[in-house]
Amino acid sequence: MSLTQKSGKKGCFAKASTCPRETVGVIPAAGWGTRIAPLPFSKELYPIGFSNTDKNHTIRPKVACQYLLERLRSAGIRKAYVVLRDGKWDIPAHFKDGHALDMDLAYLMMRLPYGVPYTLDQAYPFVKDAVVALGFPDIIFQPEDAFSKLLTKLDNTNADIVLGLAPIENPQNWDMVELTRDGRIRRIHIKQPRVKLPYGWFIVVWTPVFSNFMHEHLANLRDLIEENDADGNVIKKRELYLGDVFQAAIHNEMYIETVLFPEGVCFDIGTPEGMVKAVQMADKM
Repeated sequence: MSLTQKSGKKGCFAKASTCPRETVGVIPAAGWGTRIAPLPFSKELYPIGFSNTDKNHTIRPKVACQYLLERLRSAGIRKAYVVLRDGKWDIPAHFKDGHALDMDLAYLMMRLPYGVPYTLDQAYPFVKDAVVALGFPDIIFQPEDAFSKLLTKLDNTNADIVLGLAPIENPQNWDMVELTRDGRIRRIHIKQPRVKLPYGWFIVVWTPVFSNFMHEHLANLRDLIEENDADGNVIKKRELYLGDVFQAAIHNEMYIETVLFPEGVCFDIGTPEGMVKAVQMADKM
């Protein structure tokens, strides 16, 4: 079975209801930050700029993940699950329950270290009936209302997934999106050094249709990405990317829409170059 093999017929994932659903943020924060190691703290807490949001208007450092949380909140999303790995306790220690950002935050533990999709799937029991808004805590982006535009597109089109696309300067480190002439997604190119495409995806929203699809798809892929060593220990064959699952959804004829942000910008602070640029641009973000 290939990584794009169908996990079932599309009818298995048909929309169950037209009733308004809650929108919940899911934030994968289980990475090791090896490209910028060593750091004395989680990369999601790297200070990028400053804010004065408390009641006394005191200037405080603004860490990377706060930008994402504020953009979720500006779209009316007040609940988010942050998925951690063991040892990244400084993140809940910093944000606590989210009260300072007028949000409700909860923390989940990553169980399967096979890539972002499995990290996200840890939240499945809690978000399977909700619209999910996903952003990465180490990516700083503009515009601030990007999530609002994606949610509007989701409502207006009745799509299963809506991807936010922006121009990317370093496509070899990104999931680049190949579009047809009418703006539909033809293919997602995952960290391909020779692909010359203008747009990559940086945020996404989806319905329970995709949550259910991904949950079942990941269960079907376990035998392709893990194996047992001579001592019977489970080892990882390869890392699975969320772009892999989106590609499988395309193969499964799931309805995917996009929102283009031709003037949008995004920086991945998970690289030294991206971190320097984000700090330099902090006053504009």
